[in-house]
Amino acid sequence: MGIRSVLAKPLAAYIASQTKKWSSQPGFYQQKMLDMLIREGSNTLFGKDHGFKDIKSYVDFKKHVPVRDYEALKPYVEKMLEGKPDILWKGVPAYFAKTSGTTSGTKYIPISNESKYSHFNSARNSTLAYVHETGKSDFLDGNLIFLSGSPELDETAGVKTGRLSGISNHLVPGYLRTNQKPSYETNCIEDWEEKLERIIDETLQANMTLISGIPPWAQMYFDRIQTRTGKKIKDVFPNFSVFVYGGVNFEPYRAKLFDSIGKKIDSIETYPASEGFIAYQDSQYAEGLLLLLNNGMFYEFIPTEEYFNENPTRLSIEEVELGKNYALIINSNAGLWGYSIGDTVKFVSKDPYRLVVTGRIKHFISAFGEHVIGEEVEKAMKFTIEKFPETELVEFTVAPQVTPPAGLPHHEWFIEFSNSPKDLEAFRLELDTNLRKLNVYYDDLIGGNILRTLKISALRKNSFIDYMKSQGKLGGQNKVPRLSNDRKIADELVKFIS
Repeated sequence: MGIRSVLAKPLAAYIASQTKKWSSQPGFYQQKMLDMLIREGSNTLFGKDHGFKDIKSYVDFKKHVPVRDYEALKPYVEKMLEGKPDILWKGVPAYFAKTSGTTSGTKYIPISNESKYSHFNSARNSTLAYVHETGKSDFLDGNLIFLSGSPELDETAGVKTGRLSGISNHLVPGYLRTNQKPSYETNCIEDWEEKLERIIDETLQANMTLISGIPPWAQMYFDRIQTRTGKKIKDVFPNFSVFVYGGVNFEPYRAKLFDSIGKKIDSIETYPASEGFIAYQDSQYAEGLLLLLNNGMFYEFIPTEEYFNENPTRLSIEEVELGKNYALIINSNAGLWGYSIGDTVKFVSKDPYRLVVTGRIKHFISAFGEHVIGEEVEKAMKFTIEKFPETELVEFTVAPQVTPPAGLPHHEWFIEFSNSPKDLEAFRLELDTNLRKLNVYYDDLIGGNILRTLKISALRKNSFIDYMKSQGKLGGQNKVPRLSNDRKIADELVKFIS
């Protein structure tokens, strides 16, 4: 055993004891977070504008601080982009995480000196939770890779600015850099396909033990390795034993990834966002991700059916119910207040609080009042593939077809198969049946002949890669939305129908 694997076990035991402490007292630690945030934010421009000095309770907080998205917070961010201090949080940000928004154009999400370490520490702790539970730590002595965007940063008003994955690369401590792949120079390559080939050059002969990245881009990495070597990943990297991922639901990719690897390996799911590191999988045996209640953030939850109401119900952690979909709202030590990050979540456990990400609040199909969400289309696909086990997916997305050339409106599923079902029509009907079982409104619309059963548009090989390339979003942390309420993506994917 190497020094990293030896030292990881006592550190993992310590982190586990601390985690048990805060996760067993959720209300206490969340109130502690709220009190700290209000205290630290009271002398900022935002705190003065919203009467932080008069806030004595969560009830007061809700009266003083409205829920808002980036567009509503933008006037404060623009002051920060001019270099002004003490706007949303004390001082100036350590970084701006640059992301693309659908309505706001480019978003600049502040990362403070207080919040920056939570991004790396939370990722580290997810791995240590795995070490503590399983007793496995040898993988830490091998080479680790994070398939990410470029770590090259620009400056905005003197603040380093870039993609979150690039910023995170700068927070990796020196003791891990010696076994981290790829090299900094390779990581800086902007063209994803060129970068991927260089990553393969650097890793093909390395002792890769942990690979991290969002599943579709990890799959692309594996596919290119197989093309080059003609071997399964387990034969190229015999000691590869842990896959760390986040950003998308793993289920649609699981079968093909494990087939490419050639064996089942352990995986660790994480829930990082530019706004903060929210949760991670703390157990290989329990469902859901552990919500990080002592990580510089105070969380609020709005029932999804109320999200677009003028005065929606806002709940603290102790008020949520199991099995109910909520829009996630955060208040953070980076200065995000009443901030809707756009995700929907559902709790699967309260002891400790574990959740699953069910979709995006604005990513749904409700062209006819059905309000189909990401969780439902992913479950429908999962249940269907279980009945057609020969089927392997690369990627899929769903859009409404409101004005078809003939016949009733319907949902159109754009699917790229790596191995198609033997009977595509039977697969289509089963998929539609499963969605009807999961969404009563969709079922009523089909039963009432307002919609016809869904249509599958099978796409040729590499369609989603080619689509993302055409949008300038190939690689890194970019991903195709699982579903949308318009035809913007669909109209582009029509070009790739096989």
